[in-house]
Amino acid sequence: MASSSLPAPPAPPSSSWRGLTPRRPTPRRGPLLLARAAARSCRYRFRTDDDGVVDVAVAGKDGDAGYAVAVEAPAHGRRSGGLVLRPAGSGEGVSLAPAAPGGALAAELSYDGARAPFHVSFTLADATGAEIRTHRGTSFRVPVGVGRGCPSPLGLSRSKDGAANFAVYSKSAKGMVLCLFGGGDEPALEIELDPYVHRTGDVWHVSMESVEGYASYGFRSGLFAMFGIDRPLLDPYAKVIGDFVPADSVNEDGLAVPAVRCLASLKNAPSYDWGRDKHPCLPLEKLVVYRANVALFTKDKSSGLADDVAGTFSGMAAKVKHFRHLGVNAVLLEPVFPYHQVKGPYFPYHFFSPMSLYSSECSSVSAIKSMKDMVKTMHRNGIEVLLEVVFTHTAEGGAECQMISLRGIDGSSYYIADGIAGCKASVLNCNHPVTQKLILDSLRHWVLDFHVDGFCFINAPFLVRGPGGEGLSRPPLLEAIAFDPVLSKTKIIADPWSPLDISNVQFPFPHWKRWAEMNTRFSMDVRKFLKGEALISDLATRLCGSGDLFSSRGPAFSFNYVSRNSGLTLVDLVSFSSDELGSEFSWNCGEEGPSENNAVLQTRLRQIRNLLFILFISLGIPVLNMGDECGHSAVGSTSYKDRGPLNWKALKTTFVKEVTGFISFLSALRSRRADIFQRREFLKFENIHWYGSDLSEPRWEDPTSNFLCMHINAELDEKLPDSTGGDLYICFNANEESASATLPAIAEGSMWLRLVDTSLAFPGFFSRGSNPEIHKVLGFSSYQVNAHSCVLFESKRVLS
Repeated sequence: MASSSLPAPPAPPSSSWRGLTPRRPTPRRGPLLLARAAARSCRYRFRTDDDGVVDVAVAGKDGDAGYAVAVEAPAHGRRSGGLVLRPAGSGEGVSLAPAAPGGALAAELSYDGARAPFHVSFTLADATGAEIRTHRGTSFRVPVGVGRGCPSPLGLSRSKDGAANFAVYSKSAKGMVLCLFGGGDEPALEIELDPYVHRTGDVWHVSMESVEGYASYGFRSGLFAMFGIDRPLLDPYAKVIGDFVPADSVNEDGLAVPAVRCLASLKNAPSYDWGRDKHPCLPLEKLVVYRANVALFTKDKSSGLADDVAGTFSGMAAKVKHFRHLGVNAVLLEPVFPYHQVKGPYFPYHFFSPMSLYSSECSSVSAIKSMKDMVKTMHRNGIEVLLEVVFTHTAEGGAECQMISLRGIDGSSYYIADGIAGCKASVLNCNHPVTQKLILDSLRHWVLDFHVDGFCFINAPFLVRGPGGEGLSRPPLLEAIAFDPVLSKTKIIADPWSPLDISNVQFPFPHWKRWAEMNTRFSMDVRKFLKGEALISDLATRLCGSGDLFSSRGPAFSFNYVSRNSGLTLVDLVSFSSDELGSEFSWNCGEEGPSENNAVLQTRLRQIRNLLFILFISLGIPVLNMGDECGHSAVGSTSYKDRGPLNWKALKTTFVKEVTGFISFLSALRSRRADIFQRREFLKFENIHWYGSDLSEPRWEDPTSNFLCMHINAELDEKLPDSTGGDLYICFNANEESASATLPAIAEGSMWLRLVDTSLAFPGFFSRGSNPEIHKVLGFSSYQVNAHSCVLFESKRVLS
């Protein structure tokens, strides 16, 4: 038996393990091979070109002292005179000697463990110098520092001793190659996984005792190699990822195809001290939500933040006082997953990491820490963090032939094969078991690792699609989310808006009394009423919590909004109404675009107040869109791409001080009158009374009737008799002329106090109940409700 410390030759980028087969039947082994059949060992058998076999055992030495590679060959025929082992890249040879008299020929090579993983490549030569190779005519190649691995969990996982396990799902791939990168553009090591050793079911897996010296990794599936596309792909389950690098491919016609490549980092996600952080766990009905884009919220220099903070998660956290001033207790962030830089955040390519650009260092590791810091800050201030998520399509595919991750790894499993009629995007097969698992694992990751409080699912109609694009009455993904032990404790909201075809249509959504929804009908009906084009019955339905849509769940499941990130901004809703904007139901108040006409400007100001007022006094959850509070404008464009950064200087203007003060007042009103505005159940029918002018019957079916009054009787809590306020009387006038409202009679010793009149000048158009100058009106008194205005009264007992 001979021993050597020959160095391991470096593996070329195109190296593979073809010809390696697992050792199945237990061979006749000598003492050397038996000694190496222990823990941290792998055994391989090769068929040779002289109809023999060669057995190789790779084992880690005790105490991490390196590796021993034992080679054993039966002595017969041309081998009887002995064999010489010649490692590739070395001129030295090692003689194979009988491990026992009459036994097999064997030798052992020793290698430094610090160099693992690597390949050992060698040939054998008989006494005449003739080479013996594998039956395929190749040299013998075995991996060192590489094990079979485990199929679970998917992605990269680490053990306490530093070993790394890689697992990726691909039913379609006939082979899989793990590519490890150092600092260059080409792989430093490629490990071709043997389907008999490194595959369990449809999961490919491999383990390595150390990945020290390597920076990133990717997988090559070979599925599109015939088209000249076989670059390393991003691990769908990677937690830390790198940046995009150019990776143009050549198609079958020899033409360059623009593409990108993104690799997963081998760095561990940084540990994070959450301290005493805990989810606010606010009841659904108590939410006041602010939707924002992380970059655009503070990117402008007017935010007053340092350049490395502006437009990041840290910038969001720095403005927490702004949210508290508005009375906001939940922020809904536009998608924070890594996304296509041209198509925008609603076209992601990964689901387990935050966007690197949202951090000061523009790196994945920095973004992870920065986002967690932001969540921690929000929670400390009683604010929940909700994420908009897109799981219905990815940025892959299309004219650019972008192949980043899922499409190249197993597109036939993850995507609907033929897509959906009229949709050019890569549509994910959300209810396929493997895609469903990916989505559930992603959601749990954001809750458990980032302490996120809930999710708003964009393009929700596609979540009910089956493998062929057909609608499902009971989609398994949505049901699994509703009853998942982790996700069931979070807020889950369906949003029908589709970034694929820019549609926004409410539809019957399976909910199991768990799913809330973005209420598109609320936005449209309120806009149409204030424009004078809706039946007052439509307004009444929205005010009372949209019972036509949420009768089986309750008003708290209706997320109401008047403007959103797609479509016109709040200011543009009252400033633009060209023929192209017909679907927006906007009104320019008499003049298109910017105006210096005082009458037009006053009407616009009233309409902004009216939109906000109706949003906050309606049953359901009010959702403010970024910029609603400060006159943010896209100059009449409905395109998401035309949205610019928020101008924080506007907060100092009189107009914005009025609007932000009004929002703050309305938030406080909802909290103070939680008995009416923050309800999980609908108001009782007998506690709501409707009137037209001067207590007449409303003209429900008259399309020209634009005046409505609503009297809400306060419900007394027998356990807390002094906990509720008085009745509310609310008037809505969308007419060009003023209308007379007679206030109903109330309990003796009480009178009506006017809290809001959107037609009055600032600061008198809203007043808190403690204000001694508040307008007082007796029952059966008449009040003139001016054109395009809303008025709110609350009854209060008068102290004698």
